[in-house]
Amino acid sequence: MLDYDFFVGVDWATQAHEICVLNDAGVIVDAGSVAHSGAGMAELRTRLSRLTADPSRIAVAIETPRAAVVDTLLAHGSHVFAVNPKQLDRFRDRHTVAGAKDDRRDAFVAADAVRTDRWAFRRLQPEDPRLLELREISRAYEELVTEQVRLAHRLREQLQRFYPQVLTLCPAADEPWVWTLVDRLPTPAAAAGRARGRVVRALLAQHRIRRITAEEVHHVLTAAALPVAPGVTEAATAHIALLVPRLRLVHEQRTHCERRLDVLLTALATPAADSEQPEHRDVTILRSLPGVGRVVAATMLAEATRPLAARDYQTLRAHAGVAPVTRQSGKTRLVAMRHSCNSRLRTAVFHWASNSIRLDDRCRQHYDHLRQRHNHARALRGVADRLLRILIVMLTEGAVYDPGRPRMRAA
Repeated sequence: MLDYDFFVGVDWATQAHEICVLNDAGVIVDAGSVAHSGAGMAELRTRLSRLTADPSRIAVAIETPRAAVVDTLLAHGSHVFAVNPKQLDRFRDRHTVAGAKDDRRDAFVAADAVRTDRWAFRRLQPEDPRLLELREISRAYEELVTEQVRLAHRLREQLQRFYPQVLTLCPAADEPWVWTLVDRLPTPAAAAGRARGRVVRALLAQHRIRRITAEEVHHVLTAAALPVAPGVTEAATAHIALLVPRLRLVHEQRTHCERRLDVLLTALATPAADSEQPEHRDVTILRSLPGVGRVVAATMLAEATRPLAARDYQTLRAHAGVAPVTRQSGKTRLVAMRHSCNSRLRTAVFHWASNSIRLDDRCRQHYDHLRQRHNHARALRGVADRLLRILIVMLTEGAVYDPGRPRMRAA
């Protein structure tokens, strides 16, 4: 473990950050606040430079792994450690039992914690700029998917009020061709008058819909209309007129994110000409596993960057929520599902395991074996745990997935 001369605690905020500097004896040698601005970050670098000419002799503790102040400290050359807020709350109890709390005390507690127990914290490293963008795009994509589902549910609710025929064609009301349909034929009366074969056929051709014919659409739309009270149709169509443009915009942005994710994954999978990387890069190895698609790969690389880089299986399974939590006291022993984890990573691993049992016979056999003793969710976590173990072995060896290899069959 490295030795440090100074220990800095940072209580970060939106307007000003409190800092506290301790020497190796735990004595405060500097304290104060710096503004969350360019001038404030320059002041922080100046104050740290006055402590020592070697910034690597400074250990900094902060509650967030990503912020402008973190980037400033890493660029300065200091060693930055991420402290979980729950950990900081426990360390605070070492210094006061009255429950007192303020920003200056939190900065002192963080500095003292990294001075005495820095083995309990993970050190931060500068990240590949492409991974930063991958993380932002993957998170934005997740938000867009949620927003599209929410808006589609609202559209479905309005159609259910007066125009349920459309839901016969698309029960979820989440496809672009249906949005165009309700835009051009907004009411049952309009459908009865204008739902000719030529109009519907052109709409289906525009959106490349082949699973249903124009005659079938015409037959559904011209069915007897649902009787509604006066004003219901006008109110619902006015609401739908507001929903459809928003659905189109979200769908367009979602498509843009998908394309950008493909570009970033391809760039990360392509080694540079002067690279000394192994034959297969992490992206290629990850995407060779069954059930790993664009979104799962992007989320894994973005949310589990450090465990994957360190080939740390235990940390990876804990961050993904796969590792159980054991509580034991005396004769009582309880093993429960882990709730404290990265929710995005948990969702990605869940979908990965769900897809793998459809695509890979070995994963399906493992799932069936676990299903005899556990429920569906617990069995899927077992499948995910096996896949993460295989992934770490593959990354360590630099090999892509081969179900025929003995080690991968036994994992």
